[in-house]
Amino acid sequence: MSSLNQTAKFFSFLRSQPVGTKYDIASRLVCTFFLLRIVHNVFDNITSCVCRGWISRKKSPAPRIFKRVDKDLESISNMMEQKLTRHGDTAEKNLRLPKDGWSFEEIEAKLEELQNLDRTRWEDGRVSGTVYHGGNELLEMQTKAIGKFSVSNPIHPDVFPGVRKMEAEIVAMILAAFNAPKDGAGVTTSGGTESILMACLAAREKAAAERGISNPEMIIPSTAHAAFYKAAQYFKIKLHIVSCLAPEYKASVTEIARLINRNTVLLAASAPNYPHGIVDNIQEISRLTVKNDIPFHVDCCLGSLVIAFLKQAGFPSPYEDEGGFDFRQPGVTSISVDTQRYGFAPKSSSALLYRNRSYRNYQYFLFPDWAGGVYASPSMAGSRPGSLIAGSWATPINMGVSGYIDSCRQIVGAAKRFETAILTHPTLSSHIGVIGHPMVSVVAFTSTEKGIDTYDIADAMGARGWHLNALQSPPAIHCAFTIPTAEAVDNLISDLIEVIRERLVQVEERMNKGGQTVQSRGKSAAIYGVGGSIDHAAVSQFAEGFLDTLYKA
Repeated sequence: MSSLNQTAKFFSFLRSQPVGTKYDIASRLVCTFFLLRIVHNVFDNITSCVCRGWISRKKSPAPRIFKRVDKDLESISNMMEQKLTRHGDTAEKNLRLPKDGWSFEEIEAKLEELQNLDRTRWEDGRVSGTVYHGGNELLEMQTKAIGKFSVSNPIHPDVFPGVRKMEAEIVAMILAAFNAPKDGAGVTTSGGTESILMACLAAREKAAAERGISNPEMIIPSTAHAAFYKAAQYFKIKLHIVSCLAPEYKASVTEIARLINRNTVLLAASAPNYPHGIVDNIQEISRLTVKNDIPFHVDCCLGSLVIAFLKQAGFPSPYEDEGGFDFRQPGVTSISVDTQRYGFAPKSSSALLYRNRSYRNYQYFLFPDWAGGVYASPSMAGSRPGSLIAGSWATPINMGVSGYIDSCRQIVGAAKRFETAILTHPTLSSHIGVIGHPMVSVVAFTSTEKGIDTYDIADAMGARGWHLNALQSPPAIHCAFTIPTAEAVDNLISDLIEVIRERLVQVEERMNKGGQTVQSRGKSAAIYGVGGSIDHAAVSQFAEGFLDTLYKA
């Protein structure tokens, strides 16, 4: 209060001075300064609110449109509910605790039944991504490791010292794979989303502590993972989105440079991004972050240990001649790596790496005054499954460098085979095209034929049993290759050729009837991890209904 009183007295003194004196001029300058500061703060608040509104759920459409969408949504939601809960009509439902517990034999029989419910056969390699399977022998070994530590919890390292040791070694191994400096540090997390969330939180806290930033902002590519949007919403970070335009579909470095300001706490890039499998301009963004002294996060969740071993597997590695894509770039300060993907560790496990320990400490939660004792947590969760850490430790120990190099050759080799087929096969190259220049395990493609809709292709492939991922902005389809998918790549190519030929026959028939091509819009849902059928005008409402459906027994 004393400082406020002194400030008030100072302004009162200035106002009392005669017009035209040096004190009057000083008064006007001070008042102008504070007025400009107020205007700046108001503008910041308005843009922050607009930004938060933009990244949050879109506003409901106008009443006239809403009626139409709502009518469509009802039938679409019913269809999706029937699809997701179709097993509930015949399977026994357990909605209350059983009066008497089941025997082990009964539970085992029920688990077998649940495992064999009608589903997409990922074992046949017909599912894009989703199941990053390292083989049955590895799965058996992981199950044994998980069983040995099923009651363990790393929040009690004195009780479970083996879990603490394994977690520290997981972090050390991944740091080494991504060329971290000697002072490099990291944590394990529950998945890629938590890794990205914690990277954004640490950047915000670091900027607040070291630079006094109270209105944090971050800059990400339009193709960045949705977890960055979630972090912006959770942690109240203003979000700037930069374009990733054709033909490269990489983040615009020019736009990033223009958007950097005193409130910027983090820049981000992907290696590769989820939609198109493209690696952003890591080396150019690194130069920007060094110049402006801003943290730079590289999202390698999808690249995982495939991208880390590209060079050793005989494939081009991103920016290898310019310092690489990882900590070898001086501006890279944090990297997220999903060990659950191409590290082949159990779901759901990831690692978040930092250039140094002091940066990592900004993501810690410390509460020394809690009535229950001193509470310290390295990430979002308190208690964590030590069993998952055991499985995630046993996997890279079993795989070794040679195992990861072999898997990289198999997976990326299949992706290259698929890309080459699209680029060179007469039927495919004339009617669909690859998006950008993918370097890792994901290949995205889109229709280049006026009469063939991309989502029609997705629906037709779905009818043949393929669970590919539909994308938007632009409409496209991608396949994230895994070991099972790599083994089925020839079937994927032949089915895609047949689907395009079928579409061409339909186009010709429409032209013969009407004299012109009319697109038959496919309805494949561009929803992360889900292949369904919806009207795109109802995406947000449908997505909410979809999440509700997940919890219907």
